[in-house]
Amino acid sequence: TQSSGSSGINAEYGYKRIASEDIEKSIKSEMSGDIELGFLSIVKKIKNCPTYFAEELYKSMKGLGTDDDQLIRIVVWRSEIDLVEIKGAFESLYGKTLADFIKEDTSGDF
Repeated sequence: TQSSGSSGINAEYGYKRIASEDIEKSIKSEMSGDIELGFLSIVKKIKNCPTYFAEELYKSMKGLGTDDDQLIRIVVWRSEIDLVEIKGAFESLYGKTLADFIKEDTSGDF
């Protein structure tokens, strides 16, 4: 199911009201390493699921080589859930369509 929406916004507002700082700031000040990255990823996904996955797709293709497993996993997993929204977020963030980015980054028998 799609995780972004009013429940994520309500949780963030409730946390900020109680702790008087946003949850990301608290995570960064109280955690480090993989656990910090994990919690920040969870918060980012709750806040805006399509943007989270657009960023993960970009990371799977940027630089040398492509993380084929990650790219395929996200596209297949989200294809019937919110891939249309992810494609829109990707284009907004990176100024290029997801399809064009994939075509340019992958080659051969992909």
